[in-house]
Amino acid sequence: MYCHNPVRKRVSAVNVPHILAPLSVTDAKKAGFTVMEKRDTGVYEKL
Repeated sequence: MYCHNPVRKRVSAVNVPHILAPLSVTDAKKAGFTVMEKRDTGVYEKL
């Protein structure tokens, strides 16, 4: 059975966790992120 009505795509809001405080360096490393710190113009150092 077909209704012959046009199809509409619905996009809902993105589910992003609400973080109140920024992650610490140790928390970011435990989560698997690479932590970089800017040393000079265009130069970053891995922490």
